[in-house]
Amino acid sequence: MRDKFPIMKTYEPKQKPDPDNLEFGTVFTDHMFLMDYDEAAGWYDGRIVPYSPLRLDPAAAVLHYSQEIFEGLKTYKAPDGGLRLFRPDMNAKRMNRSAARVCMPAIDEGLFVDAIKTLVSLEADWVPDKPGTSLYIRPFMIATEPFLGVRPSKQYIFSIILCPVGPYYKGGIAPTKIFVEDEYVRSVVGGTGTAKVGGNYAASLKSQVKAHSLGFSQVLWLDGVERRYVEEIGTSNAFFVIGGEVFTAPLGGSILPGITRDTAITLLKDWGITVREERFTIDEVYKAFDDGKLSEVFATGTATVISPVGHMRWKDKEIVINGAEIGELSQRLYDGITDIQTGAAADKFGWTVGI
Repeated sequence: MRDKFPIMKTYEPKQKPDPDNLEFGTVFTDHMFLMDYDEAAGWYDGRIVPYSPLRLDPAAAVLHYSQEIFEGLKTYKAPDGGLRLFRPDMNAKRMNRSAARVCMPAIDEGLFVDAIKTLVSLEADWVPDKPGTSLYIRPFMIATEPFLGVRPSKQYIFSIILCPVGPYYKGGIAPTKIFVEDEYVRSVVGGTGTAKVGGNYAASLKSQVKAHSLGFSQVLWLDGVERRYVEEIGTSNAFFVIGGEVFTAPLGGSILPGITRDTAITLLKDWGITVREERFTIDEVYKAFDDGKLSEVFATGTATVISPVGHMRWKDKEIVINGAEIGELSQRLYDGITDIQTGAAADKFGWTVGI
């Protein structure tokens, strides 16, 4: 590692959670990474300290004008006991693209990865080794300058926290039920849909609550202008297998460039499967179903890797996809990606990074 950071160890280590009952985002490790930014000095004082609350002025810009970005990735324990990251360089690049969109300072990509490696190395005994488990990594940046006014902050904090997590699907990978949202929108071209900012997720809550109340687990978003073109599923990228080809929305300025999305597309093409990154409508999806050509639907994301869809409802029509069973391609992608991530399969793409 190129960058070295001072480490202040905790005097009160926490009790490790039960590896058989890990929940997402509820238990955090003993330490965290912090680094400060000032417009005059740039980034400085990168350090690892005991996990503790942040001190913020009540007028901190993040609390009033939402200057905040974040990332998400995981550490996996390989069969030989070694620890692996998966494509952390992509997270570093995406974080800087998000920062540019909301006028926040860039972070050196090498420093970003080195900070993660240093923190994870210190917390190595927090990485669970049960099948399907991992250590989730949450880098984030917030504006901290105390002022009330609509302009970019002059001060920021960059932090990394860690959370041991269990399998997303407790009983194994299983199809979800999706509600097609045609009233509310998550983002539009020119907005912040391509950036990983908290506001995107806050904007999705209304539809998420509505979907849950109707008995669905997630939302399929349509475009924000015509409410016709398929975009994302929840906070994940959406894929449709139609006539033996795989369709997914293009990166046209309103959806997040997912790292798992890119991974899935790369693997599919490597397997000789046609992938079409082009706009298509929800009407076309339903026509493909009626014509017997829609064989699978799935979403891709860091938390789930691959999330197959078994039911989908648009207006008053609900369809059952592949008999509400996991599709062959969904299963192959899930196995292919997770095997590379954990070291169970060879990584010919150079995606994994040892710690």
